[in-house]
Amino acid sequence: MNELQKEALEEMKTAIHKWFDEQENRKDAEEVVLRTTLQVGIFNFVMLDYRPGRTRVDSSKSVGSAAGKKSMKASPFTREQILHEVQPLLVEIVRERLDKLETSPLINYRFTFQGTFATMDGLVELTVLETVYEEKKRQLLERIQSYIEEKLEKGSYPTNRRETFFLARHLLDPHLFAEPEAAKTIALFDRIQELNKEQVEALAEHRRDIIRALTGWAENVFLPRYYDVTRSEYSTNEYVIKPDAVFEEKDEPSQPIDLLLYGAVMIIRYEPDFNKNMGQTFLELAKQLGSGKAARMLKDGSDSFSQEDIHLRHELVECKANDVFSLFTIVIRKEEAGAYERAISFILSLLRKDFPKSYNIKLKSSVKEYLPIKGLAKSDTHRFFANALAYSELHPLLEEYAREAMEEYEWYEDTDSERSVMPGSYAVFGLGLSSERYFPLVEAYMDLVDDEHQLVHDKFTAVFAETYGITERSTPTLIACLLRSHDSLKLKIQPELEGEDKLSLFVQQIETLSDDEAERVLYPIWGKAEKLAALARKAEGSRKELIIRLQKAAGDSLMVGR
Repeated sequence: MNELQKEALEEMKTAIHKWFDEQENRKDAEEVVLRTTLQVGIFNFVMLDYRPGRTRVDSSKSVGSAAGKKSMKASPFTREQILHEVQPLLVEIVRERLDKLETSPLINYRFTFQGTFATMDGLVELTVLETVYEEKKRQLLERIQSYIEEKLEKGSYPTNRRETFFLARHLLDPHLFAEPEAAKTIALFDRIQELNKEQVEALAEHRRDIIRALTGWAENVFLPRYYDVTRSEYSTNEYVIKPDAVFEEKDEPSQPIDLLLYGAVMIIRYEPDFNKNMGQTFLELAKQLGSGKAARMLKDGSDSFSQEDIHLRHELVECKANDVFSLFTIVIRKEEAGAYERAISFILSLLRKDFPKSYNIKLKSSVKEYLPIKGLAKSDTHRFFANALAYSELHPLLEEYAREAMEEYEWYEDTDSERSVMPGSYAVFGLGLSSERYFPLVEAYMDLVDDEHQLVHDKFTAVFAETYGITERSTPTLIACLLRSHDSLKLKIQPELEGEDKLSLFVQQIETLSDDEAERVLYPIWGKAEKLAALARKAEGSRKELIIRLQKAAGDSLMVGR
């Protein structure tokens, strides 16, 4: 090696020793792995990123851990020199450090040291060293079996999320289990969900960890057997089937592709709306391989529901449901309350059985009703509920549906982003405008609505204010709506608040709010604080006092002299 190359090697060596020194000086390594029996080491991966003058070692799996920074000077190595001269020297350095850590909690049962190297021929990526510690592996496999038996098979209590995080990844780790037992793995994932079903937030976290493990296995282990994968950090991966890909779907009750299909359904049923496409992609890829089961799921939905659940045939109406595409297909054969009652009950029954809440309706009906609210998407889903709302006898059932359907971060899927609405919205809006008895429903809806990603409830609020005005019954509900409003909303209720009785009623409600809440409620009515201040200066007597109370409710910064 020449002097420049020796200098470059020394730079790499320094970065490697620095990383190992930092880890060996940690005081919490043993404490970390003692949190669960399912972790035998902290690190299983390290990346050396050699860029002359900017070399570093990192345990992050991001490509190029120097975050794309250019080298400070040209590399003195060719690609061939990295492969044949540098790599063997790095193996010696890393192996020497690892040998001292074989039983340390710092290193996992399997450890990979990868490198990205700047060369005269461009970047070279390679695995420098990969090693397996058989004793640690044996211990981990024993612990996994023990955990399954004690906590899942015999256990009857909720489990720890950290343990699900590790167990899900271990069960799908090809270095621990060469080929996962699909039926057993699926049964264990179902058991985790069963044990944690009473704790809604915790259950969602367990599911998230299971889905992440299944997704990682699908993208990094299973699909690359059959597809050339072009990975993207910012969009979906691209899959091109290999010319020599051979897939045989067997009649056996359990095979690896069942895990792919299980993961697809988990994603579709439980992931946020923006992630559901990945589940459909997995099904499409399985179908492309020749999976008849995947083809049936794409056509009729997953196997999560019985045929009776997903297909209703009646002289008044026919309903079909496909959870893979989150779609209800409804054909109204006779326009009467009974047809809509059966259709609503059909939807409600499936939602209670965990049908995806971000769905849409494909409707065949001769009636085209829409809610009297400008700005809503004129979609089939909107039309279905508007048609149903015409039958007052169905209103209690529609409320029941709405309370089941409403869920933050879920959306009807047949609108653009500007007019997106939470499931249940059309029923809530229609019922809220039909009778005061549904004011509590409107308030419950506003408590849930994601006002960062939804605008159209402002349109409802304007019509609600116009319909009911300021009354003892309506004011708390109107304020609940205004608390979710946006700056673009303008309410024309100032004339009604000229009367001191109504202004007094309004002030009493505002005074129960925090400063920020009061300011948010007042803005759609009076706009900027200066307008309210001007009103206070012009007003007299008790009206002046009421307006000043409004200012005070919104914070001292809005106060003006009497």
